[in-house]
Amino acid sequence: MTNLEFFKACFSSEMKATLDTIRAIPADQLEYTPHPINRTAYEIAEHIAAHVFDFGIILQNDTCDERLSFPFSSPDELASKTERLWTEASNILSNFDAEKWDNEMVFLSVGGNPFGSMPRFQMMWFFLNDIIHHRGQLSAYLRPMGGKNPAIYGWSADTVGA
Repeated sequence: MTNLEFFKACFSSEMKATLDTIRAIPADQLEYTPHPINRTAYEIAEHIAAHVFDFGIILQNDTCDERLSFPFSSPDELASKTERLWTEASNILSNFDAEKWDNEMVFLSVGGNPFGSMPRFQMMWFFLNDIIHHRGQLSAYLRPMGGKNPAIYGWSADTVGA
């Protein structure tokens, strides 16, 4: 299995867990944060969606200025937008050229400030792993906000018998 094939498999399997986590956010708790230094649930959710937006940019360009916000009004709206973007990136990936995946460099900036360059495959893994990380943060917020954790990798205590 090539790196690209493995990425496609992981990318596909992470979409449902991510969308389910976003949908599980209680709509009236978007400003929840467990501590003043932490991001709010809203900020984490929009950061995840912004990364999904960036997937399409990274796959089609040699530069990406990381999107830092992705405004939304409800978790369901954000999940729908995120699903559309994830599906678009999946469609691009379905026939992606392995040579471009393995060897083309992509320049990353953050808020217009240079961050660095890395091979496209590395940047895509970087963003996917960051989504998984932030999804974990968000899932830790759900119960204190009055929500229920979805099944991410198997069942959760909130989904047993559901």
